[in-house]
Amino acid sequence: MTQRTFLNPSDQVEPTAATGASGPDSTEESAVPSRPGSPPEERKERVLHTRVPAVLERELKRFAANLRVPVSNLVRAILEDSIAAADRATLTVENQLLSAVKQLEVERERLKKKVLTDPLEHAVAFQSVTLSKPAVCARCQVEVPKGSTAQLVITAEPTTERLFACNPCATNSSSA
Repeated sequence: MTQRTFLNPSDQVEPTAATGASGPDSTEESAVPSRPGSPPEERKERVLHTRVPAVLERELKRFAANLRVPVSNLVRAILEDSIAAADRATLTVENQLLSAVKQLEVERERLKKKVLTDPLEHAVAFQSVTLSKPAVCARCQVEVPKGSTAQLVITAEPTTERLFACNPCATNSSSA
């Protein structure tokens, strides 16, 4: 039989018929009386059994004795502070990542506008045509359906690709 070391005599919990467990790494409802005025869900404290190295046990006991608090209160405070710090760190990192993503989006769009030229920039004329099959406007990427009127883009230099523009894009391009 192994000998159990409890950090605080009030941490000792006897096995109950309901759980049947009081061994290491088990949890049970504490017999600690509820705090007056606290909501019912906060009153239920739990006892957490865990194994710790002997060196850590000695350090916890020494530190608790220096602070004149029970070891269980010290451990509880350390755990609560650690979880709070981890939550704050996670939120900080998450916010920094979101900020970086937004900045990258803005920069990507700025560079995209710089690099991408207007496909109608070199147009010298537009010829009104009735489409025999659907086409996509070279500028706004809107599909122009079959049978609709669109503008065939005529450039100074011949291209292998035929460019079409919807009527609003052709009108905006010729007025610019």
